[in-house]
Amino acid sequence: MNKKLWWWIPTLYFAEGIPYFIVNNISVTMFTKMGVPNGEMALFTSLLYLPWTIKPLWSPFVDIIRTKRWWILAMQMLMSAAFILLTLSIPHPDASLIADKVTPVSMFSFTLVLFIITAFASATHDIAADGFYMLAATQEEQSFFVGIRSTFYRLSSIFGQGVLVYVAGVLEKSSGDIPHAWQVTMGITAVMFTAITLYHTFFIPRPAADTSHLEGTEKADARSIIREFGRTFATYFSKPGVWFAIGFMLLYRLPEAFLLKMVNPFLLDSTTDGGLGLDTDQVGIVYGTIGVLALTVGGIIGGIAASRWGLRKSLWPMAACITLPCLTFVYLSIAHPTSLVTISGCVAIEQFGYGFGFTAYMLYMMYFSEGEFVTAHYAICTAFMALSMMIPGMFAGYLQEMVGYEWFFWIVMLCCIATVVMTMLVRRRVDATYGKKHSGAENAT
Repeated sequence: MNKKLWWWIPTLYFAEGIPYFIVNNISVTMFTKMGVPNGEMALFTSLLYLPWTIKPLWSPFVDIIRTKRWWILAMQMLMSAAFILLTLSIPHPDASLIADKVTPVSMFSFTLVLFIITAFASATHDIAADGFYMLAATQEEQSFFVGIRSTFYRLSSIFGQGVLVYVAGVLEKSSGDIPHAWQVTMGITAVMFTAITLYHTFFIPRPAADTSHLEGTEKADARSIIREFGRTFATYFSKPGVWFAIGFMLLYRLPEAFLLKMVNPFLLDSTTDGGLGLDTDQVGIVYGTIGVLALTVGGIIGGIAASRWGLRKSLWPMAACITLPCLTFVYLSIAHPTSLVTISGCVAIEQFGYGFGFTAYMLYMMYFSEGEFVTAHYAICTAFMALSMMIPGMFAGYLQEMVGYEWFFWIVMLCCIATVVMTMLVRRRVDATYGKKHSGAENAT
């Protein structure tokens, strides 16, 4: 075993997670605390999923142009610069706008531009990092480190959604200045990510296999890759049952897609607005730490179960686990408990169910991707996965503002019908032996 892999694999996947969670999760908390209405907040933060939705469109060019190592470092430098600019440019809305929750999202135009740049850089970094991992490590080493990279990716989630949000909450209380608290929090992120980038500049290796496809016969290679790129899409959409598969990928997580976008606003909003009125640091503990740990444990147990049952047998119990625990938020919206233990328990139950149920989703994408273009087809599946979260999230905030939190969560439960119907339609098409004796999900995104 090459001990040098320990010097960069854990930090690379920790660095992969940080910008993803900043853009897609922490932005929700920050905009909510800055007083941006839920409708506009959910719409614009959901649009930030777009780069992960369309990344298969440019992923071949990461192979064509430059090396994977070059792309990793270039994207990390770009994201470091974006975090520094975010720190320097975060708007300071008036306290009355924040209190009345009427801060116009237009105040954050430059912030959103920087988030978009970070999102595109992060999606490109994902492509390069995964490709580099397969080039720089042998198959045996890849198998050994697969759990380690997943662990450090999850640690980045706890750091982002837990530690950073907790720090922001403590600063909010100590200074009484919400914008300043988030500015300092982003500053901490910028310093840390810049340090990781500098570290990787020296410690990420230069494997001989990491070359650009444009070396040598440049034009022939480029034409060939572009031609194959087109064929990957043609073969994907000609697969048997492709429209059932796409429907499953878009609708299996429909309840969670609505729920996820509104969890933090629900936890943070005052009881008079139908929320639970938690402080920011409490949300960092309840959702960013306890929730993420429950999600991770659910994913691990889901992988073990899937390896024993196989995909076909797993689909129904996992569909139940990804839908029924959403009832915990119906309870929270009705009872409005004040006990952190009760709230944490409900969040943990829901996140555990999501982590367990998400295993079937990941395993099904692997199943459907099998064939000549397994890597490219899996990338297309992940695009539909991102789209399944982006579209419902765009409307979740406006829906919640229209009906209130309690009815919103009842509508989430109604969406569970879509999960059940799509599970029923695809299950009969799945090979009964597929998925046994191997884990179906590396992580739950």
